Amino acid sequence: MKAEILDIQGKKKADIELPIFFGRTIRKDIVKKFLDAKRRILMQQYRIGKDAGMKYSASGKLKHRRHKWKSTYGRGISRVPRKIMWRRGTQFFWIGATVSGTRGGRKAHAPQLKNLKRKINKKEAQIAFESALAATGDKKYILDKYSTIEKIEKNVPIIIDGKILSLKTKEFYNKIEKILGELYQIAIKKKKVRAGRGKMRDRKYKKSAGMLLVIGDEENAKISGIDIRKVSDLTIFDLAEGGLGRLTVYTEQAINNLKNPRKKMKEEKKESKGEEK
Repeated sequence: MKAEILDIQGKKKADIELPIFFGRTIRKDIVKKFLDAKRRILMQQYRIGKDAGMKYSASGKLKHRRHKWKSTYGRGISRVPRKIMWRRGTQFFWIGATVSGTRGGRKAHAPQLKNLKRKINKKEAQIAFESALAATGDKKYILDKYSTIEKIEKNVPIIIDGKILSLKTKEFYNKIEKILGELYQIAIKKKKVRAGRGKMRDRKYKKSAGMLLVIGDEENAKISGIDIRKVSDLTIFDLAEGGLGRLTVYTEQAINNLKNPRKKMKEEKKESKGEEK
């Protein structure tokens, strides 16, 4: 399976052979399984603090033990934990603390942390990653993700010459507008004020994801308004968060890095072993 490499002017420069997985079946089910498993790990759970009900500032704590200094034993009172507010010799003034039945104490049967981690096979993770990449080269998935686009005339995946990374931001956007054409309207991140009560709940703004620019491991770019990822830093969340088919632009070097990622890893391991010797 081949694709076109576009130069800075948006004209065809050459053809390049795409990685094998761009022609394989996209496993939407496995991508969803992977995202669900990883999202559960990142979930923020609600629970009480470890020191809840024990942060009081008092001169001391009391326990119901026999023959102990500062003990409530033998005084004819219940075995509720107490804190000492003041004392005069062996005379104490204390009030109940710590437990749920006392003022400022812990909650009774409060929610606790649960193990939400789910495992996923390495082969399934690999299939999910390759499917997420393949969806960026499928017009059907891109149209399903972006409802504002009715038709895509450009060939996908979009691959550009790496020289565009040396341009300044303003020049970069002028060139990328020519390259993307009708897709440029969804390429730039947009920010707008949310409608409704969400504005009062720390969700004032809504942001669009914008375009994802994937560059080679040896390339560097710093352009505001879009997400930029190196091949080695690329994740399924970058490609498939919110649905498969994110608008993604690749550089020529990025495609070459995607062809043999395992081979590259083996070479790096050999180099590291050689340095250790």
